Amino acid sequence: MPPLRGVRVLDLTNVLAGPYCSYQLMLLGADVVKVEMPEHGDLARQLGPDPELNRANLGASFLAQNAGKRSVELNLKDAADRKVFEKMAREADVLLENFRAGVLARLGYDWDRLRELNPGLIYCAISGFGQTGPMSQAPAYDQIIQGLSGMMSITGTPETAPVRIGFPVCDTVGGLTAALHISAALAGRAATGKGVFLDVSMLEAAISAMGWAISNYLVSGVAPEPMGDQNATAAPSGTFQAADGPVNISANRQEQFETLCESVGRPDLRADPRFAEREARKSHREELNAELNSALRKKTAEEWERALTAVGVPTARIVSVPQAVRLEQLEHRDFFTDLPFPDGTDRVLRVSGSGVLHDGEPLRPPAPPPLLGQDTHESIWKAP
Repeated sequence: MPPLRGVRVLDLTNVLAGPYCSYQLMLLGADVVKVEMPEHGDLARQLGPDPELNRANLGASFLAQNAGKRSVELNLKDAADRKVFEKMAREADVLLENFRAGVLARLGYDWDRLRELNPGLIYCAISGFGQTGPMSQAPAYDQIIQGLSGMMSITGTPETAPVRIGFPVCDTVGGLTAALHISAALAGRAATGKGVFLDVSMLEAAISAMGWAISNYLVSGVAPEPMGDQNATAAPSGTFQAADGPVNISANRQEQFETLCESVGRPDLRADPRFAEREARKSHREELNAELNSALRKKTAEEWERALTAVGVPTARIVSVPQAVRLEQLEHRDFFTDLPFPDGTDRVLRVSGSGVLHDGEPLRPPAPPPLLGQDTHESIWKAP
């Protein structure tokens, strides 16, 4: 029994942060109905590397996080459609949107109006900067938040920074933050019966997720710097060169460092005063890395992964996305789900899970992503 079974989510979101949030809620069992603009729908329907799918309103960006949901077309400026929307709001448990701050209020649905329609409603608004403050009206995409959070300033090397992280991490973190607080609000409502307004700021969620990069400065006054593929907290910890390419090694603890030296045939490094203790190793990182790379080039990355992992030193190859999705570990845990393609063709759509097993079982979407407006004429909350 999925934990959010019976929860009704009215999803007005577009592109990524909001749809990713509602995808997580769907995997947890919620009945998610996407409210999309007639004819246009979620912008993500036109986003992806396959122009044919984009033209069919089934862009890869949309397919990635909308399985298991339903779609209705409503224009909130149309009187008849507004009545339908208000009926849905009265019956919903959660209303989720990621418009620019104040857009839904200008359409006549601020928190006071929504609470009047449904006192138990959990209203979650995801925006770049939150609903209040001097930046609340500024437009924001993932890259804008990456830059303003400080994330880009510490990504790359001193020569290449600032560098954008290679996937929309701020959208994803914003969506996960929203899903967490919606779930908590549902638990709280079970005790109080009252709804709540959740104002999610992607900027604040991103800065919260940066952890030590922020706290080291706030607590100790030490500003982080870009270090490329090296870990600022320890050495040796980062990317090294095996015979056939790069390998990640994180010997963060003293015993791991000593085991690493022994395993690569350089036990002498343990007694070298430049490397004998943690802070010395950080100060002489480049010299230590050079010594280790010389030894590591004697075997392949996969050979080092097996050998060092076996003795307790965290080590792994650096792989491409096509290689990552074929990892045996993901297959063992049934991380991906194969679904029929929404257009009725023989193609198979493979989508990601949540990364969490519930009593040993993965949570799966029950259906493929919806065609635009395919559920408009259904009884809205009838179980799919």
